[in-house]
Amino acid sequence: MNFGDLGARFKQAKSSKDADKAPDKPYDHAESYRLRARMLGVLVRDARLSAARTLEECARLLNVEPSMIEAWEYGDTSPSLPQLELLAYFLGVPISHFWGQNALDQDRNAKIAAEHDYVLLRQRMIGALLRQAREEVGLSQEQLAEAAHLDAEQVALYELGETPIPMNELSVLSGLVKRNMDYFVETAGTIGELLRIREEWKRFTDLDEDVRAFAANPLNLGFIKIAMMFSRLPAEELRKVAEGMLEIAM
Repeated sequence: MNFGDLGARFKQAKSSKDADKAPDKPYDHAESYRLRARMLGVLVRDARLSAARTLEECARLLNVEPSMIEAWEYGDTSPSLPQLELLAYFLGVPISHFWGQNALDQDRNAKIAAEHDYVLLRQRMIGALLRQAREEVGLSQEQLAEAAHLDAEQVALYELGETPIPMNELSVLSGLVKRNMDYFVETAGTIGELLRIREEWKRFTDLDEDVRAFAANPLNLGFIKIAMMFSRLPAEELRKVAEGMLEIAM
């Protein structure tokens, strides 16, 4: 389905109604609804393909048959707003995408290329980090390979970034070079920032409920800043502060 053609047809139908040039041919409301349904369907399919989701995955989310999602995409019928809200969340698009006129498929090829480049770049970075950590603990490639029960040539390819390191092997290699997995995880750029925020949120939700409630209360921001200030003080300075507070209390 061509979104541009549908948009042009809808605008033409709307203009015909506004101009009211042919009173003997009343505005076709049914056709208007069909065009709206088809335009929405194009945007639903566009968002689903951009998110690399299947009809079956979307159907399971909404507890409907895959044929229902397909019918939406072809404009045979339309979802309700609550269903569309869940789809927007699931497919990672703003809800306004579904009443706009900008398709995502125009940027899909560029996005795929960027993702491919990202994987290759990160592959080389992880290899370099592995080599650096290996050298810091004083192991040769052969020694590391022997300790990990891997082929030395394979380890060399890993360090050059020529071959991706499977996670089950990276977890063993990281232990042998005395690094945890955080050492290899991306920390910069959009993806690194998102991963960092998710990790921080996970740590926050793991806190006791009363601690979370205290931290989430804006009125307690001052106390949190004081705690942050204390955390940066040298041990000797903290000891002096503690002694001063004790004197005041006595």
